[in-house]
Amino acid sequence: MHLTVFKTNVATPQQAGNLQPMISALPPITHCNFDLDDCDNILRIISTDLQPELVCNLLQQQGFNCEPMESFVYQR
Repeated sequence: MHLTVFKTNVATPQQAGNLQPMISALPPITHCNFDLDDCDNILRIISTDLQPELVCNLLQQQGFNCEPMESFVYQR
């Protein structure tokens, strides 16, 4: 499994709630969540094998900024 952390400009719970189903629908993603209390409005994604560009492109198509910050491999 991979944990990838993104910096975004998603600012409200409503925006995050609208984006979450779209992000979760990407095939390699098993879980995602936003941390809007963080100064970088973090998006965390757990996936089997994620290409960060997929997420960035999706958010950009919806009018948001998104850039990958970190990626980790881990075992549950």
